[in-house]
Amino acid sequence: MCNGGQVANGADQSEPEALPHPLASELLAIAERLRIAATSAGSSSEHEVARPPAIARSHLALARKAYSLRRKRAAIFGNTDLFGEPAWDILLDLYIAQGEGKAVSVSSACIGSATPPTTGLRWLGVLADAGLIAREADAEDNRRVLVRLTAAGQKAMERFFDAVDAVI
Repeated sequence: MCNGGQVANGADQSEPEALPHPLASELLAIAERLRIAATSAGSSSEHEVARPPAIARSHLALARKAYSLRRKRAAIFGNTDLFGEPAWDILLDLYIAQGEGKAVSVSSACIGSATPPTTGLRWLGVLADAGLIAREADAEDNRRVLVRLTAAGQKAMERFFDAVDAVI
């Protein structure tokens, strides 16, 4: 289970299951566009050249900054509900973890989403259905399930950070 109804800062944030988040349909559309883009990009070449380490480090640094700024923004405005994008928070968290070679449990991914556990679990399902993340049993602890970006999810995140690099 995910953190017993609490997010990383310890605040209880229960939500009614029946009421969809106002941005849910927009996020589903974004996830679908990412899935389609990842699928079409994946068909171009089976054997891609590895990314230069400098670019990978640059992307990882951007992801860390983006995630950190999202947490700071919520803290400054004092209301995490104003800026909720659990799917993006999960993708950033998994991208960072993969870049650092760290495993992420479902519970940790829920905490990383900065939402109540039920919302985190729901978005993990959406991202899995979109082919951007995969769940797998933890070989070291059969009680845990790990999540990671799929190759398509990794490529989509890299394309996003390539676009960011081009703009800044």
